[in-house]
This record gives sequence, structure tokens and C-alpha cells, in this order.
Amino acid sequence: MNTFNNEPLKIKRRGEDGNRVISVRIKEETLTALDKISSETNYSRNELINIILKHGVENIIIE
Repeated sequence: MNTFNNEPLKIKRRGEDGNRVISVRIKEETLTALDKISSETNYSRNELINIILKHGVENIIIE
């Protein structure tokens, strides 16, 4: 009843998913606002930060 046919388990190394782990300093009031939005939307803090950063990078105007 082996449905896997002895196929190897393939696991990517951490960090090879196109994402990088970084450290960022954030003002306390910004973090509080992010946590409030996170709880209201059921997005994780990480997901929200990525959504906001992507939007900012795609819509920035440099003068």
C-alpha cells in the first residue's frame, strides 16, 4: 500500500524560496499599527510588511 513508490523527498534549502531574512528597526507606533491591521485582516505581520513594501516599491516617485 505504498503510494509514494519510493520517490525521494525533495526539500529546498532554507532561503532558496526567493526570500531573504533581514533585520529592520521600526518605530513602536508603526509596529503597533501593523499589529492592529494584522489582527483585523488575519494577515501575519510579515505578510503585511511584504504587501506594503511591494506596493511602495512599485509606486514610488523619486524627485
